[in-house]
Amino acid sequence: MTFLRSSGPADPEAGLWLLDLAGGGERLVAPGPIEAYAMDRDARTAAFTRGGELFRADLTTGVVTAIATAGPVSDPRPDPLGVRIGYVTDAGGSATLRVSGPDGDRLLAGEPGYAWRERGGSIAWGVPGATAGDFGRTRGWWWAPDGGQVLAVRSAAATSLHLLDLTDGWVDVHWDRETYPHLAQVRWDGGGPLITVLRRMQQHGLVLSVDPRTGESQVHAELADARWVEPIPGTPRHLPDGRVLVGGELAHDGFDARCLFADGSLLTPPGLYVRRVAGTLPRPGGAAGAPDLIVEGSLGDPALREIFRVRTSLGGGGPEVTRLAGAADELATGGDVLVAGVRVWRGDRPAGTLRSVAAALPYAPAPVLERVTDRRLPAAVLYPSGFVGGGLPVLVALGDGPGHQQVRADPAAWQERQWWADAGFAVVSVDSRGTPGVAPSFEKAVHRRLADLTLTDLVDALRALTGKHPDLDLTRVVVRGRRLGGWLAALAVLRRPEIFRCAVAREPVLDWADLPRATAERYLGDPADSAHVYRNHRLGEAVAESSGHGPVLLVGAELPGLSSVPAVSLDEELAFLRDAGSPER
Repeated sequence: MTFLRSSGPADPEAGLWLLDLAGGGERLVAPGPIEAYAMDRDARTAAFTRGGELFRADLTTGVVTAIATAGPVSDPRPDPLGVRIGYVTDAGGSATLRVSGPDGDRLLAGEPGYAWRERGGSIAWGVPGATAGDFGRTRGWWWAPDGGQVLAVRSAAATSLHLLDLTDGWVDVHWDRETYPHLAQVRWDGGGPLITVLRRMQQHGLVLSVDPRTGESQVHAELADARWVEPIPGTPRHLPDGRVLVGGELAHDGFDARCLFADGSLLTPPGLYVRRVAGTLPRPGGAAGAPDLIVEGSLGDPALREIFRVRTSLGGGGPEVTRLAGAADELATGGDVLVAGVRVWRGDRPAGTLRSVAAALPYAPAPVLERVTDRRLPAAVLYPSGFVGGGLPVLVALGDGPGHQQVRADPAAWQERQWWADAGFAVVSVDSRGTPGVAPSFEKAVHRRLADLTLTDLVDALRALTGKHPDLDLTRVVVRGRRLGGWLAALAVLRRPEIFRCAVAREPVLDWADLPRATAERYLGDPADSAHVYRNHRLGEAVAESSGHGPVLLVGAELPGLSSVPAVSLDEELAFLRDAGSPER
């Protein structure tokens, strides 16, 4: 297996390393800084970029070779057999897709100089596209399993998908792009390509199987929700027995679950909130065509993200799930190998731990995790180190805002918040409605009323926490956040000044109409028929309607009626919150 690792805190540039799974030894393949890399199917060839240049690494011999290209390279990927390397370059101001191999380097798809065909917009091949990140899609092109074709995104005034043959033929992938303009997910790792497309308002979607010869698509599954569809990362995908894995939701007969289905058959129990599918592993003693899925999810406690094996073969006992370990930011499978962070498994047995040169975490935080109010809101209180009692001002930490989970059983997630606690605050975090991890209804209750429900949850959670945490002084509550968290921090002081005394909002969203359309419409609906909803979520409107409120400091944004600075250090922010949040003001 290969991975990126720096040499240590003093040298943060990541190099490409190889772990010999048979012998257990590690070897440096190429020093950093390596910007991007990928391997072939059997982990014998790697392609990587350094300073925009392309390199091929023979992982068996360790030989690294520079490859001449037509311009600076991004997203290099060997074909599954390791013969050719595809890459994206933007040398002419419009991204093109090229392939380097035994027959030289050649253009596979690109249209530089044809921007006039798209009403003045540029045309790009092989990049994800402007809205892809809103759906978690980070790639813009994929090799066919046999290396004979490439599936590529063309991004222009609209997004389209095309099958490119290495012998210069190509066909368009056909679906109703007027009705379903969002290309949310793409996967091609067996059988034909599978894609998920969504309507503009994201309340209906289709999982389509694509014929790689003709580009024609067939509907494999429909996704529908009155608020919005939330596809599960890692799906759809072909299982070895021919079934198609699809993520969906159970919202009937008392169920409120985010689950996995294979051709309509339920694979995961309703109690498991599925966050993503990392891949498959052979099932010990099982048939080759029925591997286990490797899934990250939460089983009962949304603060815990764990890794599970899920049986794909259908049995009489219902879904079968086995807990493997706590989750990791990096989770991948290949063959019979599972890697979770620095831990490595072969089959169902630990196979070693990658050497880590990371600096030790500076703090050992011990947040007290709670579920509060009749809505069972996940909440946490973090005290100063060595705290023994006495009234404390409260800092509500909002992070990046709605859609980002704050209450997590992960020490790394609490490091900055412990700094704030040691500065003299009881730091409170609340996962209000709209946050993933609890249940689909909890996540989507905020549709078109995010501001009202989120503020209500914050206030109710603070009041409920004082029953178990009498040291919280609710006469001294301050709040901070960034981006959407900054928007919510400012809104809290403007709309609920009796609770929130002051706020620091870093790079806040002032108007939801300025966000990417897919994000804004997912939460607030169509601006054409929801103008009042957008007004209710606009900070300028909140300033105009407020009859009296505490200080609000905007960092990196300006709005009449509120103080603003281009930048501020943490120490300066601390001084502002201490002064503005004091009882004397």
